[in-house]
Amino acid sequence: MTAVLERVAAPLRRIRRDDDGFDRKLIAPMVLGSILNPINSSIIAVSLVPIGRAFGAAPSQTAWLISALYLATAVGQPVVGRLVDLYGPRRLFLTGTALTGIAGLLGTFAPNLGVLILARVILGFGTCAGYPSAMYLLRSESERSGKHSPGGILTLLAVANQTISVIGPSLGGVLIGVGGWRATFAVNIPLAVAGFVLGWLRFPNAAVRQGESRSVSRIDFAGIAAFAGMLVSLLLFVMTPRVSNLYLLAISAVCAVALVVRELRTAEPFIDLRVLGGNIPLVATYVRSVLAATVTYCYLYGFTQWLEDGRGLSASVAGLVLLPTFVTAILVSTTTGRRPGVRGKLVAGALVQLVSGALLLMAHGSTAIWLLLGIALVVGVPQGLLNLANQNAVYHQADPTRMGSSAGLLRTFMYLGALIASSANGAFFPATANTAGLHELALFVLVVSGLLLVVTALDRSLVRVGRIGSAETPRDS
Repeated sequence: MTAVLERVAAPLRRIRRDDDGFDRKLIAPMVLGSILNPINSSIIAVSLVPIGRAFGAAPSQTAWLISALYLATAVGQPVVGRLVDLYGPRRLFLTGTALTGIAGLLGTFAPNLGVLILARVILGFGTCAGYPSAMYLLRSESERSGKHSPGGILTLLAVANQTISVIGPSLGGVLIGVGGWRATFAVNIPLAVAGFVLGWLRFPNAAVRQGESRSVSRIDFAGIAAFAGMLVSLLLFVMTPRVSNLYLLAISAVCAVALVVRELRTAEPFIDLRVLGGNIPLVATYVRSVLAATVTYCYLYGFTQWLEDGRGLSASVAGLVLLPTFVTAILVSTTTGRRPGVRGKLVAGALVQLVSGALLLMAHGSTAIWLLLGIALVVGVPQGLLNLANQNAVYHQADPTRMGSSAGLLRTFMYLGALIASSANGAFFPATANTAGLHELALFVLVVSGLLLVVTALDRSLVRVGRIGSAETPRDS
């Protein structure tokens, strides 16, 4: 554990060495804000079974606790990210942390599953501002200080988010053991208070760029509405993929056409399709993000539920079984974070995801704990590689003036993967998370991991991203 803590501290030392000129008082609120969403994404994994038991709900019903948060954040992240680009992060960050605290209170005292789902929706919107704000500040501080590749801080953000994602189930298990499943909602209250205070004290008031206006007329409300309609209807179909729901795809297609027409005609588009369409490497990064997140969340939710239902472990023990994932992810992230290239990380991550899918096929109801710990250990490798690589790719590929919305879109595609995983879990575990369902989920993981490997291998632009990082690194030293 000492070695792990040493690895966690490594990005902080690298910040001091490589990123001189960056305003370090921004780091604490940046990191805290960016982890609010992943902690709520992952901590729910061990809460689903006890919540289902408390309200008499099947896994297909409690899956809405996952889907509700991702529906809200998938729509909200790019919207809030665009608002951050226009108005700076301070007001959006403070509003978001306040909503997070309100959602924590609502979930703590929720009388039924419906109120819990509402709390998760509010959490989704409340946690939207943290990551786009952090990426916006990274870019603005980079421009101010002349440090074009703040590698230490990028690594710190990735490690913090990755760490929270993988220790979330373990933390959730501890909280459930101490205060029941409601404690997994109550934890948002102190985190929101801390985030609000830090944001109030440390985030700068954004200055208007030369030639720009803060008029509300600059906000593309029509584009946002079309985007929301397209995404919500698409995600609702993904969550319940049945012939009777094909009308949702039709609605999504109509909204998509409306979005394209609107964005190509307006001077201040919500999503600049001309720029995005001409930036194929960035689009490819978003596709890889969907595939990587699908596998990650299949493991996070599906394997965790199986540990409790199929293997018969308590929520606390199931959380502890996932601890090796946390250890491996930190070691891998902090080690590879020093290297600017992303292609090798993506290829290696996809290969190890294939291995993890094969290992899930070997699990059964009497599998020894030490073998389950071994599976958790292996799964930590791609989790330490893929998020870091995709985040760094977006930082180098995105239009600097749209860094907030580009970062928000990265999270949106990650949430799309999470929703696909949630839908898969609901399909493979309709009543209970049994071993047969786990093996079906493992086959699904193998298919998605194979697609990720193919998409990565065919993308030659990733070599250029590595060269850019290498060229910039000496200027940061």
